[in-house]
Amino acid sequence: MKTVIIGMAELAVVKAPQHVATLGLGSCIGVVLYDKINKIGGMVHIVMPDSGKKSNVIRAKYADTGVDELLSQMVRAGANPRALTAKLAGGAHMFGGLGKSDALKVGDRNAFNSKMAVLRLRIPIIAEDMGGSYGRTIELDPENGSLMVKTVGKGVKTI
Repeated sequence: MKTVIIGMAELAVVKAPQHVATLGLGSCIGVVLYDKINKIGGMVHIVMPDSGKKSNVIRAKYADTGVDELLSQMVRAGANPRALTAKLAGGAHMFGGLGKSDALKVGDRNAFNSKMAVLRLRIPIIAEDMGGSYGRTIELDPENGSLMVKTVGKGVKTI
């Protein structure tokens, strides 16, 4: 089995038995879409909440453009948009000791905008592991839709 690793502001679509993973989600969000009928999964590593509607942006970097791009690529790979479900992870508050400025609450804004981007597409969110003050690594198995979440000091869980 091959695992495709994506970095910040990247996305990938895989078919079982391939897996897709991203490492070190802090304030970033991993948005995962999954088609259980066709066993196709996709993941985007969202870095920032909003593109400001600028053109010529790296679409996977922003919640408002990255989720749309992930959906487009999944449909091109054969996913049925009506069969999709979503899972989200990340959105940690990594700068807790530096004050209460909204500018430092990137994780909260990423989480909110990512959820809104998924819900705007009418894709049900069936699980999430967001918030806190710790990073996460996630891996999707499109054979069954399980999302493994590894957290430093908190172990491994599947959502």
